[in-house]
Amino acid sequence: MGLDHLQEEQQATVLRIRKRVIEAIGRNMDLYGVTLSTGHLYGLLFFADKPMTLDDMGREMEMSKTSMSTGVRTLLDLKMVNKVWSKGSRKDLYEVEYDWHQTFTDYFAIKWRKAVESNLQVLRKSVEELNRLIKDLDEQADAELLHILKVDKNKVLQAEAYYKWLDRLIDTMEDEEIYKLVPREEIQDNS
Repeated sequence: MGLDHLQEEQQATVLRIRKRVIEAIGRNMDLYGVTLSTGHLYGLLFFADKPMTLDDMGREMEMSKTSMSTGVRTLLDLKMVNKVWSKGSRKDLYEVEYDWHQTFTDYFAIKWRKAVESNLQVLRKSVEELNRLIKDLDEQADAELLHILKVDKNKVLQAEAYYKWLDRLIDTMEDEEIYKLVPREEIQDNS
């Protein structure tokens, strides 16, 4: 990982710092539905000075190639890792996606867009059915049933309004309008 030219004590210090960061990243990757070991794999790639093969990662992490492959596939699906090409290499190489803003946006959009579309479809169908039931009810019908249907319809409409808002939020993230409302932090290196 590019530390060969450092003295042993310096290497140990850098590795200790990296390990601390990798542990923190690994612990918090559950936000993305990622296991601790896959989070550690992401941390390893984060500090790698060049793209790595599954064999490279397996040696560093002391994990099986199957575990490495599963972890990398998860990270690829979440767009947190990219497969890269290198002239002369017949093995797949992987590197981390360093734009964490984009990683979050991609993850959020992938996961939530499916849920939003599915829930909106169900909610709209439910409103249609409730409207039919309300319309078909005889005015002399059970007032309590009519009240229940109207209350349920209002609850479903509130849920639909939430998912429409969430859909717009996802759009705002995907088209990067979110950064006008919540600007990215600029790196401040005071060294």
